Amino acid sequence: MSDELIELLLLETREKMAKAVTHTRHEFSTVRTGRPSPALVEKILVEYYGSEVPLQQLASFSVPEAQQLVISPFDKGAVEAIEKAIQIADLGISPANDGSVIRLSFPPLTEERRKQLVKVVRSMAEEGRVNLRNIRRSSRQDLDSLLKEGDASSDSVKRAEENVDQITREYENEINTALDQKQEELLEV
Repeated sequence: MSDELIELLLLETREKMAKAVTHTRHEFSTVRTGRPSPALVEKILVEYYGSEVPLQQLASFSVPEAQQLVISPFDKGAVEAIEKAIQIADLGISPANDGSVIRLSFPPLTEERRKQLVKVVRSMAEEGRVNLRNIRRSSRQDLDSLLKEGDASSDSVKRAEENVDQITREYENEINTALDQKQEELLEV
């Protein structure tokens, strides 16, 4: 019985850590590299008929040119609300509204701006690693409670703690690899 509880706990730990890594990678995708990405704006909340709705539910996105992102609302009546939400989001880009679509023109990244974005990405990676450590701490507390309640032997808990540490290192390496890729992408001219 105790081995099954420990296996379940390790499986749950692995799932939570995988979600934390996925979340961190998604956060990386919101940081702009040389080419604009819909991920930069799709989560912006737009005031639409009295409720806040993510932009991705109100419009489609396209990148017709290397420095331009076009937002095509499904409802033309939402153009002004979308434009206002983008201005409030403070992306450092002024939206151009032609009545039916909104164009965002991104200036080329300067070297200074690229270095700032690398710092932003590094802090996102650190947040991801902190999330992994919190999950590890929670798992270790669960293992300790199994030991205290007599549901597991000290040897099996010790092995499980080593497994939790191994899983944590594995997922930290995934975050570090994703960070290295994003930094390379950002510094590429």
